[in-house]
Amino acid sequence: MPSRMRLAADLDVEGKRVLVRSDLNVPVHDGAVGDDGRIRASVPLLRDLLDRGARPVVVAHLGRPKGEPDPATSLAPVGERLQELLGAPVRMAQDVVGESAAEAVRATEPDRVVLLENVRWAPGETSKDDAARGAFADRLAAFADLYVDDAFGAVHRKHASVYDVATRLPHAAGPLVAAEVAVLERLTSDPARPYAVVLGGSKVSDKLQVIEALLPKVDTLLVGGGMCFTFLAAQGHAVGSSLLEQDQVERCRAFLETGKVVLPVDVVAADRFAADAASEVVSAEAIPSDRMGLDIGPRSVELFARSLAGSQTVFWNGPMGVFEMAPFAEGTRGVAEAVAALTSDGALTVVGGGDSAAAVRALGIDESRFTHISTGGGASLEYLEGKALPGLTVLED
Repeated sequence: MPSRMRLAADLDVEGKRVLVRSDLNVPVHDGAVGDDGRIRASVPLLRDLLDRGARPVVVAHLGRPKGEPDPATSLAPVGERLQELLGAPVRMAQDVVGESAAEAVRATEPDRVVLLENVRWAPGETSKDDAARGAFADRLAAFADLYVDDAFGAVHRKHASVYDVATRLPHAAGPLVAAEVAVLERLTSDPARPYAVVLGGSKVSDKLQVIEALLPKVDTLLVGGGMCFTFLAAQGHAVGSSLLEQDQVERCRAFLETGKVVLPVDVVAADRFAADAASEVVSAEAIPSDRMGLDIGPRSVELFARSLAGSQTVFWNGPMGVFEMAPFAEGTRGVAEAVAALTSDGALTVVGGGDSAAAVRALGIDESRFTHISTGGGASLEYLEGKALPGLTVLED
């Protein structure tokens, strides 16, 4: 971790209000929280602050509201779940920096947490105008004496609650941010070899920059998910009605020329995108024209496991198929198990955030079987691409 980054544990917080930027961006359906992994990950810092006599004021976002109140993206259900997990009262403000928030902050006690409403309801949070963003940051900063960023998943955004507030208050990195940076530094600074990366997800274009950044550094790059079909097309294979980015075929062909890329040899192909679709395992080299690949097949899982065997460093980001549908979840399960097995052999195994972490939990795989499960998602990828992340640079003193 950057040596100039102060840690939350080093702050004197007793009796002080601490503005905590948490990552509580979780799926909410019909007012109920789905995967609560990010909420659970936020609890240790808040529990520690309460135990040390602080008065935490939590700021977070949910979804992508357009800078105005949107009941569908209210943090209220998240606050209820946070209170259950924290085992301490959570007072939910009805706005971000308005009278409800101000009253909640004024009335807070050392044994409870204040949760502000979705910070992205305020247009100043994501404004491109420095003055507008700064004016909003001033109002947030007025609620606290100290600032702690524990939301690694947002550090790649130059938003008011991520960047500007840290320029206005004494600041520190929370344990999630600290742990994430420490692991990512291990992935980028002389990683133990062999070093393998497993990438999945829908589109090559989403992972283009991370592939370009990592391919020269890794020994093996395994590609599954929807993005594998553009690679297969680059080899001249028919991919049926599978997801294909024709404009990326030439770029994929160049990646293949490195000799480091491992692709599926079979796929689970269906006649439509549905859990009850008719499906069959077919060769990855000849997917029928009326079929779309929705998962890697069993021989591919075996190939990927053999390719990973002996690896000392593994980074996995992106599911191998549409794991949310049971018939197309086994590829992701098989690869997850192969990665997890390496941990017991002493390998550094890192699961990228977002869908990869969600898949581990949805498939019932014990999270402790991996060295680290990221809370980062896009932020982790940008770090690996070598980009400067505003939310990290501002924490360095």
